[in-house]
Amino acid sequence: MGKKRFWLQALLTFCCILCLSGSSFFAWAGDPSGTATGTAADVQTAKGEVIIAPADSPAFRQQQQQEPIAIQLADAIGQNRIAVNLVWVLVSGFLVMFMQAGFALVETGFTQAKNATHTMLMNFLIYVIGMTGFWIAGFALMYGGTSVASLGGTPPLGENHEFTINIFGKSFGLFATKGWFLGGDTYDVGVYAIFLFQMVFMDTAATIPTGAMAERWSLKSFAIYGLFMSMFLYPLFGNWAWGGGWLASLGTNFGLGHGYVDFAGSGVVHAIGGMCALAGAQRLGPRLGKYNPDGSMNALPGHNIPMGILGAFILAFGWFGFNAGSTLGAAGGGFLRIGVIATVTMLASAGGALSATLYMVWRTGKPDPTMIANGLLAGLVAVTAPSGFIGATAGFVIGLTAGVVVCYSVETIDRLGIDDPVGAISVHGVCGILGLLCVGIFADGTAIYGGSWNGVEGAVRGLLYGDGGQFVAQLIGAGVAILWGYGVSAVFFSLLDELVGMRVPPAVETEGLDIAETGVIAYSNYQSNQ
Repeated sequence: MGKKRFWLQALLTFCCILCLSGSSFFAWAGDPSGTATGTAADVQTAKGEVIIAPADSPAFRQQQQQEPIAIQLADAIGQNRIAVNLVWVLVSGFLVMFMQAGFALVETGFTQAKNATHTMLMNFLIYVIGMTGFWIAGFALMYGGTSVASLGGTPPLGENHEFTINIFGKSFGLFATKGWFLGGDTYDVGVYAIFLFQMVFMDTAATIPTGAMAERWSLKSFAIYGLFMSMFLYPLFGNWAWGGGWLASLGTNFGLGHGYVDFAGSGVVHAIGGMCALAGAQRLGPRLGKYNPDGSMNALPGHNIPMGILGAFILAFGWFGFNAGSTLGAAGGGFLRIGVIATVTMLASAGGALSATLYMVWRTGKPDPTMIANGLLAGLVAVTAPSGFIGATAGFVIGLTAGVVVCYSVETIDRLGIDDPVGAISVHGVCGILGLLCVGIFADGTAIYGGSWNGVEGAVRGLLYGDGGQFVAQLIGAGVAILWGYGVSAVFFSLLDELVGMRVPPAVETEGLDIAETGVIAYSNYQSNQ
């Protein structure tokens, strides 16, 4: 009865929120048909230079009078360019959404058979719960103050919807205020496209703790966590980095390079998810049987390594959308760099897997398939932030570094008594921080993206190319990611554990979570004594 009452209360609360959202939820004034998105103003050269004068200028009106057919053709060209970008963003989002299948296979394969259904269900439900929370509030807090020029400008959004404070004459953005429930004039083709893309990124961050906290986490507390991540923890840091917030303004406010730069989310997605996973795993404590009274460790091997390896391949495939899709366009503004980004991403994954293989052979005499898979993923995580600003050699070197770092990190975290069944803290948290620092080291100044980044003219350059300020900005961003992701999560999990309880009873953990938590066992021929 306790569980039924909890879920009923949750459903009733959600229905009340929908009703209280009022008329703005059911009204619309954006461009849901797409007929007004993409105009002559969106025609650009390959470098991102605007060809047609602004529509409200005398020069445009003069052109319109003298060459009306040319202006109509320019409208069609402008919409075609925006259409190419819109399709690219959507397809990239679809690829990132498919990464959820990869996460599910990796985490389930690397855990014990008696918990397979439970682990798979968490990976399934986080997509549903996270999407709901992001739709209600997360997107509005994160992205409501950001217009996306490559998608037609997303006119319903913009900097006038960013809540800011002024300190010493400098403006610091804290959160946005537009886009709740995607209601009102955010019923718009561009806004909906960017919502989809940003939602699947959030879902990646949200699913990371499900691996680190697997095999002892109750579904009830997990569901509450899903709303915490999607409506609060992820969106606020995402706003500071990508939504026009204060981290992105470190360049314009203090001259620190281009401010905090995180091209596709080593920090926003992976470090935040990994630091949250660290706090959660610490609060839950290790699985039963993981550690002996003297502190020595016992192996609790995964039940289906081929499943986990397949999941790693699926993640590597989806990562092409993750990194290359983060241009938010493929036409104009230097966006053809997507080919470079995709190749750099691929090479980093190879570097990570290769160095992890060599490291494990050196340490144990044998190549551990689970660590090789984690090495591949570590390379991908570490290259995610710098992928838009580097070439092939830097990408491979970053991957090589991450592959060794993740192996050492997994060993260290185990020795510290923190039980992470799949290595998620090391892959995403530690290598996510590494990726942020790599921007400040390896960014080579060749990416133009319309001529500026975070409001600072010119290309992003790291230490090796003459900009020490960029490295300082990355250090600040990395420190904030650790403090925010770990610190706030530690407080949240402490409260959640005290109020609701996070861990299943010992008897359930010993027998397996599948029957007690889901009512369905993964393998009909499984015996608890296997």
